[in-house]
Amino acid sequence: MSPATLTLTVLVLLALVVASLAVQRSDAKELRLRVRSWWVMAALFFGLLALGRGGAVTLFALVSYLALKEYFTMIPIRRVDRRIIFWAYLAIPAQYGWAYMGWYEMFIIWVPVYLFLFLPFRQVLTGDTRGFVESTGKVQWGLMLFLFSLSHLGFMAALPPVKGASGLETVMFVVVLTELNDIYQYLWGKRFGRRKIVPKVSPNKTVEGFLGALFTTTATALALRFLTPFSPMEAVFAGLLIGTAGFVGDVVVSMIKRDVGIKDSGTAIPGHGGVLDRIDSLTYTAPLMFHYIYYLYY
Repeated sequence: MSPATLTLTVLVLLALVVASLAVQRSDAKELRLRVRSWWVMAALFFGLLALGRGGAVTLFALVSYLALKEYFTMIPIRRVDRRIIFWAYLAIPAQYGWAYMGWYEMFIIWVPVYLFLFLPFRQVLTGDTRGFVESTGKVQWGLMLFLFSLSHLGFMAALPPVKGASGLETVMFVVVLTELNDIYQYLWGKRFGRRKIVPKVSPNKTVEGFLGALFTTTATALALRFLTPFSPMEAVFAGLLIGTAGFVGDVVVSMIKRDVGIKDSGTAIPGHGGVLDRIDSLTYTAPLMFHYIYYLYY
């Protein structure tokens, strides 16, 4: 474990200890469940990343599978679409295989070119023309968000070191900042939130929560710059990017849930809801941060 990784791990552990002590005095059962779940998620995250690139790819491949499973469970689908969904699941090991090998050319076109062309043709072979456009859009949108977008974290872990910062450390930077941004939005909104920002989509989101989180996430990006090759200005831009993209990813997935009439995508994570409820922001921050880093250093 590198000094930078060890430092981040200790900081996260300290934050979890403080949170655990704070919620012991609270009567809110949901808060206690959330903190307990954070302990489990942090252990899985740092434990698998400690195994190296293979552990990171395995972790995010599993997250993509669980996210797609929740997505296909909560949206209305036709019986005939199950054959197409089977191929969508088969695409997961291939996409993460390209990520593990660092084969950028195949990684970047596998989902948006080959799969997007193959899956509609596979639907044609079913012979059911009713709802073809709608079902194609549902499957492809799910693949884009929960496979293609999230798989950028797997490829990021495979990037060679730059200025002493490894790909795994950059992954930690992106994931930890994205999750902190969600927490910051909640805390700022709870304390100072007055003006709703998208009331019909996510009633709890406020202008004050968004701006407060944006400022705090940017400051945290500067503080955690030791995990990355970023200069101070590059770290500031990264913080602004994660703060903004994280908010957009959150409300986009909320829009999906509103459309199908549910509050949480599942019950897999006590106190948080489903897997989608926890990784929604990453669907936007992962690809945008990957290409930001790739443009700067690769």
